[in-house]
Amino acid sequence: MHIQIVAVGKLKEKYWTDGIAEYMKRLGSYAKMQITEVADEKAPDNMSEAEEEQVKVKEGERILAQIKSDAFVFVMAIEGQPWSSEQLAQQVEQLGVNGRSHIVFVIGGSNGLSPAVVKRADQQISFGRITYPHQLMRLILVEQVYRVFKIIRREPYHK
Repeated sequence: MHIQIVAVGKLKEKYWTDGIAEYMKRLGSYAKMQITEVADEKAPDNMSEAEEEQVKVKEGERILAQIKSDAFVFVMAIEGQPWSSEQLAQQVEQLGVNGRSHIVFVIGGSNGLSPAVVKRADQQISFGRITYPHQLMRLILVEQVYRVFKIIRREPYHK
């Protein structure tokens, strides 16, 4: 199975990259895992609604350029369906059984996702109604993907 995370922005802080690297290493025996970073659009702090939409559109074009046509796409959206780790594992396992071996998770920028990206999504999911910084969300998502494969294989998570 090929799992891809498409995320807006570049992680610079070592503590984020170290945490993600640890889970990526653990995931190596379960799936091919790839993180694709797309550039965030430079924007002033006090944007109008129209400017904010333009930022989302430009970032959205970059996101969509990274998604293959046969991929099953989950977008991380605060208004998405809240799922448990077990529900996500069941969905990923079912996708694999049905021959959908390329799964993409999308994490938008600080302004959210463009309507075009949301439209391309097969599923909108949420890890709760609170807002996480997108850097932290990336670490949480990689950890959850690792947890998903532990659940699918019925392996204990904690040793």
